[in-house]
Amino acid sequence: MAHKRGDVIAAEPERKKRGALFGWVMFDWAAQPFYTLVVTFLFAPYFVSGFVGDPVRGAALWGYATGFSQLIAALLAPVLGAIADTGLPRKPWIAGFSALLVIGLCGLWLAVPGQHSLIPIVMISFGLAMIGVELATVFTNAMMPSLVPNGRLGRLSGIGWATGYVGGLVSLVLVAGLVVADPHTGKTLLGLSPIVPLDPATREGDRLIGPFSALWYAIFVLPLFLFTPDRPKAPLMASVVKAGLVQLVQSLKDLVRHHAQVALFLLARMLYADGLGAVFAFGGIYAATVFGWGAMELGLFGIVLTIAGTIGAAFGGFLDDRKGSKAVIAVALVIFIAASIGVLSVGKDHVLFVLPVVPKIPDSPTFSSVGEQVYLAFAMVIGLASGPIQASSRTLLARLCPPEKLTEFFGLFAFSGKVTAFAAPLAIGAVTALSGSQRIGISMSLVFLIAGLLLLLLFVRAPNGGNGAYR
Repeated sequence: MAHKRGDVIAAEPERKKRGALFGWVMFDWAAQPFYTLVVTFLFAPYFVSGFVGDPVRGAALWGYATGFSQLIAALLAPVLGAIADTGLPRKPWIAGFSALLVIGLCGLWLAVPGQHSLIPIVMISFGLAMIGVELATVFTNAMMPSLVPNGRLGRLSGIGWATGYVGGLVSLVLVAGLVVADPHTGKTLLGLSPIVPLDPATREGDRLIGPFSALWYAIFVLPLFLFTPDRPKAPLMASVVKAGLVQLVQSLKDLVRHHAQVALFLLARMLYADGLGAVFAFGGIYAATVFGWGAMELGLFGIVLTIAGTIGAAFGGFLDDRKGSKAVIAVALVIFIAASIGVLSVGKDHVLFVLPVVPKIPDSPTFSSVGEQVYLAFAMVIGLASGPIQASSRTLLARLCPPEKLTEFFGLFAFSGKVTAFAAPLAIGAVTALSGSQRIGISMSLVFLIAGLLLLLLFVRAPNGGNGAYR
């Protein structure tokens, strides 16, 4: 019996460690439906074509809501990170911003088609959700180095992104297959009637996406609070806030003077993250415009891309620890840029810009036209490349920045990813309006992607995996 008790005692720390990692990874699982269901594949196209009803105006309003909420999150993130780095626990901040996310998502239920007086409320609700999830992510990202050694950061980050993609996939299958129905047929992606009685005339299935994502998050974020360790509780005093703000100002100076590589990387990420976000924000809308895709096609499209992203994130995490974060990001960006050009080469009656194809026939089977198939193939490559870019970006920052400034620098990380996030959508909107072409407008995202790639390749020196060597 003594031997067995010794085994139990020895195994206890390992169980706690596994629980801590499980809780941290589950945050990505909990938060991903916001990006998969709301931002990219289902609610955004519904907002544009169903709720607002005018594709041009709807896309502009969606871009404004996205851009301004991301800008607010970007301005707050480094300040809050600096305050938290004075020694305060992180979970209370995560809990507060989680509440903001849940409240905002529930507000999307108000997006009744044709009720244009509710547009400001729905836009504000989406903005609150965006701010909540972005700022909660700052504090969860900063927990990474306390959970695993430096040499395993890439693997943990990749597993987190892959887990998030799986969560997005599962939620997308559930919503598209069991809840959201095609307004013309009344059937879901699986050819079933919705599992809950919903009014197709008022698009209750599409509007339920917000509350569903809120409930999903509230349930699956619990392991983070239950199993992942945090700093001891400490009171939030005015002196602590002042110290945090002073630290932020000093850190911005230090960032330029003493952490040039971090500064250069954050600048590079600012550029390519803007392009990355723009491609995803407008990709579904572009497909819906070119091919007339509805909820069924967009749901299936999202499932395919999410599977590709899951594979890419998991594979990229292992490559990160072997080849280094910078190499993974650079190669993935090249692939992402090439695939984005391929997507933009597809039109209603041509592919690769000049090759004519038969246009999609109305009411034909899903993805039956050549244009749809080529578009889907390029989009799958985008999905494969996006996971490694995002996972290795946060790993590279964790490896570059000093341990005592982790939360603060992850605040700057969020800042770099969001401070100009409004620039790409606004550029796309302006160029689209001037040219009269969505394709030319969305191509502005390539400018941000290429600029970020060049800055990364030419100026950022980064650790080669977990072995400490730089290149």
